[in-house]
Amino acid sequence: MAGLFEQAAPRPLADRLRPQQLSDVVGQAHLLAEDGPLGRMLRTQRLSSVILWGPPGCGKTTIARLLAEQTELHFEPLSAVFSGVADLRKVFDAAKQRRSVGRGTLLFVDEIHRFNRAQQDAFLPYVEDGTITLVGATTENPSFELNAALLSRARVLVLRRLDDDALEQLLARAEEIMARPLPLEPDAREQMRAMADGDGRYMLAMAEEVFGSATGVFLGTEDLVRLLQKRAPVYDKDREGHYNLISALHKSLRGSDPDAALYWCARMIEGGEDPAYILRRLVRFAVEDIGLADPAALDQAIAAWDAFDRLGSPEGELALAQLVLYLGTAPKSNAAYVAWKAARKAARQTGSLTPPPHILNAPTALMKTLGYGAGYAYDHDQPDGFSGQDYFPEGMERVPFYNPPERGFEREIRRRLDYWGRLRARRVAMKGKP
Repeated sequence: MAGLFEQAAPRPLADRLRPQQLSDVVGQAHLLAEDGPLGRMLRTQRLSSVILWGPPGCGKTTIARLLAEQTELHFEPLSAVFSGVADLRKVFDAAKQRRSVGRGTLLFVDEIHRFNRAQQDAFLPYVEDGTITLVGATTENPSFELNAALLSRARVLVLRRLDDDALEQLLARAEEIMARPLPLEPDAREQMRAMADGDGRYMLAMAEEVFGSATGVFLGTEDLVRLLQKRAPVYDKDREGHYNLISALHKSLRGSDPDAALYWCARMIEGGEDPAYILRRLVRFAVEDIGLADPAALDQAIAAWDAFDRLGSPEGELALAQLVLYLGTAPKSNAAYVAWKAARKAARQTGSLTPPPHILNAPTALMKTLGYGAGYAYDHDQPDGFSGQDYFPEGMERVPFYNPPERGFEREIRRRLDYWGRLRARRVAMKGKP
C-alpha cells in the first residue's frame, strides 16, 4: 500500500498509519461515502461548519485534517484544553488576513466542549461571515455541552466507534507497514480487538507493543493480557456514558430481559460506577415499573441495598445481581406510577376543595353543629365490610386514577376493585329508590 501512508520512523505506529486520504478512513462510511453528508460536501466543494461527535480513537482529527486538504483550506488546529480567548483572537485575525488574499481557514477545535459558553459565543460572528469553517470534535453529547447558538450554525455528525471489521483492517495495515504478521494467536487477536473497545488509536498502540515484544513466539490470550495489562472500559461517570448505561439497564429490566440487564449492570460496575447509584435506580424501578404487580419487588430492592451495605464489594455485588434478576423476571406494571401522576395533576387543577363533611372528625360541639361527621357510615359495621360512600370532595366526580392490569398480584387487586365497584353501584342505585 505504498503511497497511502507516511512511513517515516520512529514515529508511533498510529501516526505512521494515519490515512492520507479520506477513502483510507475506516468505520465512518456513513459520513464519508458519496451519499454521506461529508461526501456530498466534498463533491460540491461546499464545506459547512460541523461538529464531529464520537468516542476516542474513531478518526475525528484525521477527518478534519483531510477535509481541509481536499477543500484547499488552511488547516488550523486548536485544543480547547490549552487555549483561551487570546488564542482564539489570534486565530481569527490570521483567518481574516488569509481571507483577504482569497484563502479560507478550517479551524479544527479538539474537545470543543471544554470551552465555556462565552468562549463558544466568540466563534459565532466568524462562522456566520465565513471567516472560518469550524470543525469541532467532542466525545460529549453536543446538546448538553454546546450552546444553542453554536449548534444552530454547525451540523452535528455522529462518528461510530470502530467495529470489529474496522479494527481488523487497521491490524492488517499495521502488519503491512511492519512487513511481518502480528505475533498473536487467533483468540488473542480477537481479544486485543475487544480490549481496544472501538478505539483505533489505542489498538494500534497495543499492536506496537506486541510487535516490540520480540518473544519469537505467537502469544495466546493470557500472554497478551499479561503483556498489556487491562484498560478500564470507556465510561465517564459524570457524562453521557453514565446516563446511556443506566438507561440501557432500566429499559432492559422494563423489557423483562434479565440477561441484557445483567450485562449493562456489569458494564457500569466494571466502569467504576458507584453501586449505591445503581441500587437507588433499581429501587425506583421496583416502584415505577413493577409496583403492585409484585409487592415484594420493593422489599427485594431494599434488602439488596442493605446486603450490599453490609457486605461491600465484591461480595455485595452478588446481591446486586440477584436484585437485577428478580426485577427483570418480575411481572411489570406502571399502574401505580400512572395513578400517582394523574392524582397529582388533579390535585393541582382542583385547588383547595375540602373533604366532604361526612368524613371529617367532629371533636367539638361546634363542629358537630356544622355537620362534621354527619352521615358517616362505619365500614366495619356493614355485613360485607364496605359502605360504598363517596370520599371525593363535593362537586368533584369520582376519578379512577388507578387501573391495575391483569398481571401478577394486580390481577387480584383488579378483582377486588371490580367487586367494590359493583357494591358501590348497588348502594348508589338503592339510594335512588323511593
